[in-house]
Amino acid sequence: MKKEISAHQSLHGLKPECLSFTEVLAQSFAVIAPTTIPASNIGLIVALSGNGTWLSFLIGLVGLLFVSININQFASRSASPGSLYSYITKGLGATAGVICGWSLVLAYLFTGMSVLCGFANFSGVLIGHLGIHPSSITLLAIGAGISWYAAYKDIQLSAVAMLWMEGISIFLIAILCLIIWAHQGFALDMSQLTLADTTPGSIATGLVLVMFAFSGFESATSLGDEAKNPLRTIPKSVMGSVILAGLFYVCTTYIEVLGFSHAGVSITNTEEPLGLLSRQAGVGLLGELVGLGALFSFFACILGSINPASRVFFLMARHGLFHSSLGTAHAANKTPHVAVTMCSLIMFLVPAGMSFLNIKLFDCMGYLGAICSYGFLTVYILISIAAPVYLYKINKLRRRDIAFSILGVGFMMIPVLGSIGIPGSSLFPVPEAPYDAFPYLFLMYIVATSGWFIVKRRRSPHLVAGMRQGIEEIHARFSDRSKIP
Repeated sequence: MKKEISAHQSLHGLKPECLSFTEVLAQSFAVIAPTTIPASNIGLIVALSGNGTWLSFLIGLVGLLFVSININQFASRSASPGSLYSYITKGLGATAGVICGWSLVLAYLFTGMSVLCGFANFSGVLIGHLGIHPSSITLLAIGAGISWYAAYKDIQLSAVAMLWMEGISIFLIAILCLIIWAHQGFALDMSQLTLADTTPGSIATGLVLVMFAFSGFESATSLGDEAKNPLRTIPKSVMGSVILAGLFYVCTTYIEVLGFSHAGVSITNTEEPLGLLSRQAGVGLLGELVGLGALFSFFACILGSINPASRVFFLMARHGLFHSSLGTAHAANKTPHVAVTMCSLIMFLVPAGMSFLNIKLFDCMGYLGAICSYGFLTVYILISIAAPVYLYKINKLRRRDIAFSILGVGFMMIPVLGSIGIPGSSLFPVPEAPYDAFPYLFLMYIVATSGWFIVKRRRSPHLVAGMRQGIEEIHARFSDRSKIP
């Protein structure tokens, strides 16, 4: 057993087997950042789904459960820093794997950017109560800088910080929501339960941002080197994060929409919804604590996005797809420090540029969150297709595996249809600008990066063989370890 671990240590140079199950789960939860949705972003989703927002979250929960089953077909058999990039390469080949890799890095980076905007906006509101009004660029730099340091320094430090920040925030929000519902007399909101003034199109359109709300639940798969007993802890984290976050979203959404039906203001225009509802319920201090917890949750999500993005870059660089410096690990910290630094810098520069162009931070959150959703949707569809192909190759395919694949793809196509719309349809209308342009911008990105890979592959005939060899080594290593009692 010691010999296996030693070999594993030398494979990528990352800190080996240092994270417990709760710390691995914290990684997925940190990228999901469930507290930021009810505390800050819920109005963006209600603006699209209305009284059907809770149903959009429920559909998202069910759909992503099927996706997680497909992910775990790979995660229970092998693990690596490459996350779903290595899985899809294993199942569908190099080109599909590269499309996945580029989709993942866009998804994680744009998630981090969106949440960084949320941090700057939310912290600006909180600090503004004290009469202090720092610039947006300053707040963006603070959020990106602190997150960079934690990701650069130590993955275990990152995981513990994310675990505490997210855990305390969820606990406080759960208590506050119960108080708010009690303030409403534990009423049943028939407008929500009967989906009043809601269309299938609005629910499907809302699913685009719901995907953003769940985005990153699979990010624990990037900790293949660093997780203890990864073939067990990672699959449990993937499935557990979806279930816990989904139930949290459905319950908090229902209570907040109910609370705002009697609040006298619209939830879609409120940047601090739980703070307002807490003051109306007479527990303003608890609302302030929730706001502070949500602020830390933004940090956890930024940090949680840097970790998997940098590790996907890290493994792709080691396969020859990027400059070799991105594939190096820090000698002392055992983190992909160059990739971490690059990801942190990109996460800062894009929102800073948008802020410089006078685009409101609240709007930036919605725009960047919608765009990142297409990256995740692409990856979730590809992994659902790759799973039965991979199982067929290893003679493990069953009929129910095909059913899970079809259901995973089918559920992910609902938000795709909602994001594109059907011209002239009242059930699935074309989204309003600028959201109507985002799917096509993402498609252009995929075409450009795929074209880049085709050119690179022609110039380097041994590139694909090197990719396959690297992933086969990882798969064989973990397959051998899974047999050790």
